[in-house]
Amino acid sequence: MTVEATDTLVVGAGQSGIAMSEHLSTLGIPHIVLERSRIAENWSSMRWDSLVANGPAWHDRFPNLKFEDVHPDAFPEKDRMAKYFNDYAAMIKAPIRTGVEVKHVKHSQGRPGYTVTTSDGVFEARRIVVATGPFQVPSFPGIVPTDASVDQLHSSSYKNPEQLADGAVLVVGCGASGSQIAEELCKAGRTVYLSVGEHYRPPRAYRQRDYTWWLGALGLWDEVKSKRKKRHVAFAVSGYDGGRTVDFRRLAHMGITLVGVTNAYEDGVLHFEDDLARNIAQGDEAYFEVLRDADAYIERKGMDLPPEPDAWQLLEDPDCLKRPITRLDVSKSKIATILWATGFKYDFSWLDVDTFDEQGLPLHKRGISAENGIYFLGLPDLTNRASAFIYGCWQDAKHIADHIIIQRNYDAYTR
Repeated sequence: MTVEATDTLVVGAGQSGIAMSEHLSTLGIPHIVLERSRIAENWSSMRWDSLVANGPAWHDRFPNLKFEDVHPDAFPEKDRMAKYFNDYAAMIKAPIRTGVEVKHVKHSQGRPGYTVTTSDGVFEARRIVVATGPFQVPSFPGIVPTDASVDQLHSSSYKNPEQLADGAVLVVGCGASGSQIAEELCKAGRTVYLSVGEHYRPPRAYRQRDYTWWLGALGLWDEVKSKRKKRHVAFAVSGYDGGRTVDFRRLAHMGITLVGVTNAYEDGVLHFEDDLARNIAQGDEAYFEVLRDADAYIERKGMDLPPEPDAWQLLEDPDCLKRPITRLDVSKSKIATILWATGFKYDFSWLDVDTFDEQGLPLHKRGISAENGIYFLGLPDLTNRASAFIYGCWQDAKHIADHIIIQRNYDAYTR
């Protein structure tokens, strides 16, 4: 059996794997990138047709390549994002091998490094960078049995309204995916219910600056002084429809019925927590906090940015917020589809090393794991809020590449 050796093996050729390859090449570190599908596959196949990037083109990119055919303040479409990463990989001549699935990683016997079993043979690598990203396995609660008289699908399988069976739709999850899909379905003439849980709802833009700009100006990307965030809270910001603030009151006035957290299903009846008003109020507070901080920053810096009084005005509470629904009969409501926009979970079952906690989460510091030679890249909060975003993973990859150089110096030491 032929065994191929390299210094560093990068698993995944999405934004994280490509960023990692660039920094490794810059430092002259031999490496191979393995991708089980295509480059930036998630942008191509695990997204719906109308998806756009969550940040504007001037910001959601790597430093060394701009979007020449997209206005800096526009939000690139998903296919353009996939093309961007393919173009970038070609520009840096990344040694990517597609269609190769990594099946098992274990410690090599009698020598340093790791033995990697793949669908295309065996590799030996001194180091492994896990760049599989946060969108690994669709996650949704087993609330509704699979034999219930309603279709169920995850947002990663949703493409467009025509894909769904005729009838009403319950969208569970109010982050960027859930809110955008719910609005698209409503515009397509569907009866839509949107299950709204805890969420973080910032303004899309304020006083002529996009939220991504405010994240940088206010130090929120780096989170040096920011409040500790709650885990698993939906991030309700989107570039949909040219980029506008996610406003659940606006969605309700469009015709979408808001409900609280979906918590049970019994005898054809869906049950919701009586927490809708509280969740909306907490989202509003997060929104106003950004406005207050932005106003204070503008005054402190003496910036000439015009006030935006309309941003402080909330729409009237819709009926579904004044009198929340806590149960829905699936048949009577004619709900044909439940669409779970409930995120993803990790699958590191192929990684046979001792660097995970009791919940199966990686033990690491800034991507440097508890196992010498194992690194993680592209996970949420790997370093800070920016880590799972295009802008942030490039910076994290540089830190990991620098650490690999240091480790190579240790490996090369002789008396």
